[in-house]
Amino acid sequence: MGKPKVYVVIHSVWGHIKSLADAIVEGLEAQGVEATLWRVPETLPKEVLEKMWAKSFDDIPVIKAEDLTNADGFIFGFGTRYGAASAQMKAFWDTTGGLWAKGALVGKYGACFTSSGTQHGGQETTIASFLSHYVHHGIVFVPLGYTTPLLNDNSELIGGGPWGAATISGGDGSRQVSDKEKQIAKHQGEHFAKILKKAHHE
Repeated sequence: MGKPKVYVVIHSVWGHIKSLADAIVEGLEAQGVEATLWRVPETLPKEVLEKMWAKSFDDIPVIKAEDLTNADGFIFGFGTRYGAASAQMKAFWDTTGGLWAKGALVGKYGACFTSSGTQHGGQETTIASFLSHYVHHGIVFVPLGYTTPLLNDNSELIGGGPWGAATISGGDGSRQVSDKEKQIAKHQGEHFAKILKKAHHE
């Protein structure tokens, strides 16, 4: 049996989710897991994205629903929209009906991470509401838990929690991902990899 394969799949507007994803990939690879970064298709027209000052991530391949069958696990990252995942992420999962009908994702492992504009912007509810996708597909959710002491750090503003890593972007995207938030994200990658390797009896 080869290395477990994990896909990190994101939708990022200003780059905050991308920064967390890079740290998660680093953590996965540190544990000897094969990690690949993907993005879901963008649904907004270019002119709208330009007005939002959205960054371009053309260097990241766009995932298709059937690609999920090639991974042992996946970690999805998305911004919060009123306490739920972005429309782009929801639109992608709406294309997985064929996989659901065949039970193609049953038994695979999944986790999540997110970003919100403010400290109280709904990070936990965003991930919690997203889990219905995993549940209906029979995907095993791997929470971060309190497996890193950084989640008990109250010395500064830090995104993330037992549901998964997170960051706080500020309403205009001006706040960048902090070092501690990157450390939490890297730890999430390491933690997920360890759980997946146990399942593969490594």
